[in-house]
Amino acid sequence: MKPSEEAKQKLARQWLEKAEDDWRLSRRLVMDSESYAAATAFHAQQAVEKYLKAFLTWHQIEFPKTHDIKRLLKLASARDPSVTEALPNAADLTVYAVEYRYPGEYPPVTADDAASAVAVADRVRDYVRNRLAVGETEA
Repeated sequence: MKPSEEAKQKLARQWLEKAEDDWRLSRRLVMDSESYAAATAFHAQQAVEKYLKAFLTWHQIEFPKTHDIKRLLKLASARDPSVTEALPNAADLTVYAVEYRYPGEYPPVTADDAASAVAVADRVRDYVRNRLAVGETEA
């Protein structure tokens, strides 16, 4: 049984609100004079993941509990094939969801990496918000 239109919109808005929190934090961190590159990239990844989950929720496409942006993009592209072309670098952020959150042998996240991740989050944000008729959330 599919949820009502109202329930669908409410859940999609909740995903968007969570995404907006991560997006705003990534934007703030990338502008800071101190280097928070790994945290910035993490929050950019989280924003992208949650924007895509809002898109999927809106279109009533079930998705697994995952941080894999490529997998979420594949699900979204079944509804809107333009998603993969419009967001070609989004899947690159998946690495920041888990690997960089724990100790390991990884190259450091640079300020340029962080800025690039935030730019990708900006594009995903614009793409999703332009396609969902759920009302405006604060920028």
